[in-house]
Amino acid sequence: QVQFVESGGGLVQPGGSLRLSCAAFRSIFNTYVLGWYRQAPGKQREWVALIGSNSVTKYADSVKGRFTISRDNAKNTVYLQMSSLKPEDTAVYSCNSVPPTDNFWGQGTQVTVSA
Repeated sequence: QVQFVESGGGLVQPGGSLRLSCAAFRSIFNTYVLGWYRQAPGKQREWVALIGSNSVTKYADSVKGRFTISRDNAKNTVYLQMSSLKPEDTAVYSCNSVPPTDNFWGQGTQVTVSA
């Protein structure tokens, strides 16, 4: 059973913006701290940002000031607004609880930053 469904990825030029969405089951959305993660080719998955039920947020240093995580409680959806994108942001982006739960991983959404 898929717990998270990510969408919104695509190809964007350096300096561009994208907004990713992650839909979750209500029981998970209301229970866990939620976060975005990413995995670049040949690299380990890394944590990007998190948001608590009280909307407190935290970011990895690599994206601080460029990415914004938010949540819509009515839609059980978490968003990641990405701006000033760099080629090194290229990765598959996924959402999960924080810390991650193994059987919650979805397919993720590919973000490619290239000229």
